[in-house]
Amino acid sequence: MIIYPAIDVLGKKAVRLYKGDYNKVTTYNDDPVSVAHRFKAAGADRIHLVDLDGARTGEAVNYEIFAEIKQKTGLFCEVGGGIRTIERIADYLSLGIDRVIIGTAALEKDGFVKEAVGRFGADRIAVGIDIRDGKVAVRGWIETTNTDVFDFFEKMIADGAKTFICTDISKDGAMQGANTGLYRELSERFAVDLIASGGVSTLDDVQKLAKLGIHGAIIGKALYTGDIDLGKAVKAAK
Repeated sequence: MIIYPAIDVLGKKAVRLYKGDYNKVTTYNDDPVSVAHRFKAAGADRIHLVDLDGARTGEAVNYEIFAEIKQKTGLFCEVGGGIRTIERIADYLSLGIDRVIIGTAALEKDGFVKEAVGRFGADRIAVGIDIRDGKVAVRGWIETTNTDVFDFFEKMIADGAKTFICTDISKDGAMQGANTGLYRELSERFAVDLIASGGVSTLDDVQKLAKLGIHGAIIGKALYTGDIDLGKAVKAAK
């Protein structure tokens, strides 16, 4: 299993939200690029980047920061947040960003993921599925839809997606452990590259997810609070 340390950027700073609530934000570092360098030094070879401003507004607010992270660290970078047009995907990929995450637009723009996969390839596109009470949430988790998560998985697979980043919002930033039951069910039902996100708080969480045989796990808040040592997490995941 691959560990993806997360850098969520809001107002040009590295932050964490509590359960996706923009009113409950903690700033951990004023320089996201330095955080990326620190993660690389600790043993990460991939990184998960989120434009929280973009997720809320639909604009690529932190585009330049992500470009700098890619150029200066050379890490495999996946980027999400506010990516809702083919042109925006092309912009990010032209920077050298390795994979772009489609969230809100995957649900709201029928055929968008199919078009993106057809144009850029399945390896360059991931679908971000954020879950609240079994339903898909959009627009930076502000809105919860009536779309069932399993139905949505099936549709996205039919459209050609093979990489899925699945976040249990109720666990994100809460330091309460990952929803291993959810990821086990998803991995058993769907033959995809599944990346778990939300609530990974201890090395035990990492080991439990690794035993499921899933592709990856995103670690956020626990790295910033020191509850998880990234180097140890990378080793535990292997």
